[in-house]
Amino acid sequence: MRLILASASPRRLDLLARIGVVPDAIVPADIDESVPRGEIPRDHALRLAGEKAAAVAARHPGDLVLAADTVVAVGRRILPKVEDEATLRACMKLLSGRRHRVLTGVALAAPGQALRTRLGETMIAMKRLSGAEIDFYAGHGEWRGKAGGYALQGYGEVYVRHIAGSYSNVVGLPLGETRTLLKAAGYPLA
Repeated sequence: MRLILASASPRRLDLLARIGVVPDAIVPADIDESVPRGEIPRDHALRLAGEKAAAVAARHPGDLVLAADTVVAVGRRILPKVEDEATLRACMKLLSGRRHRVLTGVALAAPGQALRTRLGETMIAMKRLSGAEIDFYAGHGEWRGKAGGYALQGYGEVYVRHIAGSYSNVVGLPLGETRTLLKAAGYPLA
């Protein structure tokens, strides 16, 4: 059974390797990732993961298609994937000294089966950040393209006071939930 990863994320590929999964192909999904007014973070993460899996599965109907989407949320507010320094600084100021959630929707499209989804959720508490710490992190560059503007697997980890839940979820793919989906679809795993 062929497995397609509907993501260009090198972190998701690395995480899959930890559970012995090497996709046969990588086919990023090209979908609209905007947030409709009123959509809550968990629904947003699950919807986008499902849309990504469905979009790639439509082009590869005989294969398993695995997709994910990670969202950083403060309350009901969904933080953007950060591409510029001004957005990074706004996100870091919002996260400073607060708790937030990282939610990753995982979806698996399997031939002849209904789309299966799971949600990983991790609570993170950030330390209160000084202006100098935000300046330093802004110069670091690892924040580009990251939901909420930080990488837990990088220097951003030094700003975390507490984490409750799956570390792999924060990096971009909750491994327990992903493994459950793959096994349920008949993908060979130990």
